[in-house]
Amino acid sequence: MSDIERADALDHPEWLSWNGLRGHPYRAAVALFAVVFGIWHIATNVYLVEPGLWQNAIHFGGFAFLAAVTMPAFAKRGQTRLSTTLNAIYGLLVAASALWIAGAENSIYERTLAVTGQSWQFTALDWAAGCLLIFAALDLSRRVSGWVIPILILLSLSYILFLGEHLPGVFRAASLPANDVLFRTLYNDEGMFGILANISSSNITLFMIFGGFLVASGASDFVIEISKVVAGRVRGGAAFVAVLSSALTGTISGSAIANTASTGVITIPLMKANGFKAKFAAGVEAAASTGGQIMPPIMGAGAFVMASYTAIPYATIVSVSVVPAILYFLSVAFIVRIEAVKDQVGEGVDLVVDKGKMISGGLVFVLPLVVMIWLLMTGVTPSYAASWAIAALIIVSWCTSLLARVTKGEFFKPVSMGPSKIAEALLVGVRSSIMTGILLVAIGIMNNAIVTSGIGNGFSLMIAQWSQGSIVLAIVLIGLASLVLGMGLPVTAAYIILAILTAPALAGILADTIIVDQLVAGIVDPAKSAMFALVDNPLTAKVASGMTRDEAVALLAAMPFELAITIRPLLVDPAQQAVFLLTAHLIIFWLSQDSNVTPPVCLAAFAAAGIAGSKPMETGFQAWKIAKGLYIVPLMFAYTPLISGDWMQILQVGFFALFGIYAINSIIQLYAEGPLSLITGPMMAFGVVCCFWPMHLVANLIGAATVILAIVLSQRKLRAQQLA
Repeated sequence: MSDIERADALDHPEWLSWNGLRGHPYRAAVALFAVVFGIWHIATNVYLVEPGLWQNAIHFGGFAFLAAVTMPAFAKRGQTRLSTTLNAIYGLLVAASALWIAGAENSIYERTLAVTGQSWQFTALDWAAGCLLIFAALDLSRRVSGWVIPILILLSLSYILFLGEHLPGVFRAASLPANDVLFRTLYNDEGMFGILANISSSNITLFMIFGGFLVASGASDFVIEISKVVAGRVRGGAAFVAVLSSALTGTISGSAIANTASTGVITIPLMKANGFKAKFAAGVEAAASTGGQIMPPIMGAGAFVMASYTAIPYATIVSVSVVPAILYFLSVAFIVRIEAVKDQVGEGVDLVVDKGKMISGGLVFVLPLVVMIWLLMTGVTPSYAASWAIAALIIVSWCTSLLARVTKGEFFKPVSMGPSKIAEALLVGVRSSIMTGILLVAIGIMNNAIVTSGIGNGFSLMIAQWSQGSIVLAIVLIGLASLVLGMGLPVTAAYIILAILTAPALAGILADTIIVDQLVAGIVDPAKSAMFALVDNPLTAKVASGMTRDEAVALLAAMPFELAITIRPLLVDPAQQAVFLLTAHLIIFWLSQDSNVTPPVCLAAFAAAGIAGSKPMETGFQAWKIAKGLYIVPLMFAYTPLISGDWMQILQVGFFALFGIYAINSIIQLYAEGPLSLITGPMMAFGVVCCFWPMHLVANLIGAATVILAIVLSQRKLRAQQLA
């Protein structure tokens, strides 16, 4: 089963649909369980008080059951009555094992304390339940995402059980006894039911359910209708509709493939009817849908994972991501405009706007989001905010239904959230959460192995050594690693693994820019300068008096990784360290999206190609070209105050970056508002350099003026060609 087929199976299973509730009794029971399971996720995060281990165990047990019965073990063989029964029994056993492990924790502690000098004491049932859970993590992650994650899990377990002691250098690690590995895997904060499982049970699933309510309530109709109003009557307007609708839908789904499938069936035919080539239309949809993962306020699972790993508030992560997301979507819009002018795509298709759907859908889309964002800004937990946003959506849908009766449907065409629609919304949300619910628990096994063995430090050391302190090289290396991981992992899983392995190294390289400045000026504090005496380098004699920038860079490059970790907290302010850590995570998160649109993987592009009827690989290259903002914006994170600056600095960087991004697109296309010439081409290149010059207002103004002049000259050249 391919990744696209697997995603489609999760999006459209007969089991978890409203029709499933009214169908075969067995399927109806599964669908009813999914509805109750969705209600439990809301209740456990608002009203119920459960220990974290129990909550995460129930969370995984429920999704393990749903994955077992909806995803066949061997896709080509299909589902038979016997295999369905066996899968149901298997799912129930996994769920029972998760509950057993949650309940056995205290007794394991008691037995271990009673046996002096012995390691963790497990009973036969403990061993059986624990081993079944690990097997289920391997098997179910294979069912929902392919073989890569199970292979990585097996390698991780082998590494801490016996393989690590046979490896050389920084990757060498002591072997641990099996019962110690089992305990750490099940009960450590970094293990199966630890931090990552808590992110899924407390945040991601609730936001997926909220997305299900938005879909069921007609909010997706508002997305399409408002996009028609904004961009439906300009040249190439159908493509702008795709960009806008994908940006807004991304707030709901947080999945590039789901976004492509849901909006692409509408926007791709519109773009083709508007005159765009099939592969370009599909590429635009894939690139725009990929932006859904970076679109506040939900940002897929990335913002929740970042908040957990960096201890930076969720609201802060979302707020600093607003301008970068706008830059990305405008970068896609720019190439749409250039392509529309270059190929003389006709004026926008006259798209009829259904005002009733727009008003009704707008209320159930905007008001709940406002409630959620307001609650987040007040400091409540994301799960609490999402729960009340769901309540607000239901109330708004009832109010619009009442208004529709009063106005006799003249202005409102609401979808009333009655019991059937609420059940449908819960099914949509739970269905879309299966993959994440399984994967985050499974990745916990790898996370525990990485933390336990310390291999993360070794990987960070490797990145630091290979990049030689260069931020660009470090970003390139992380980008390549992301692309390789993305060939077999969903983007959220790829981000988590990369963040664990590379975020410390990248944050350290970013922090070294501060230390370089201090070394150039001279570190006069004896307590701080004395730390450099441990470095075997003659430049340490200049630490107090100062040195050239090249010498400072060379001194840091000669510093052992372990010593650098010790020195940085003494020389870099904690607030600055937090900013560098957030910047590193955002860079990694953005780069982890590239597998959606970068050949040879580009799953979102392949899904769009299927809708457009274009060649998959050609579509992939189009999507990669259109989505170049995934590489430009992370470089801006590293070299400009786009994340760390005040609002005036952020707006200055973002505003002039728009001219630079447009110029890059025009250079790639050799076209702006007309063809580029031997004069306007170099002008655009000069404008790019000036527009991206960090916080240099004069250079930025010169760059923007140069780009505008080049656009005007290219437009005149086009008119001259048309008159000739």
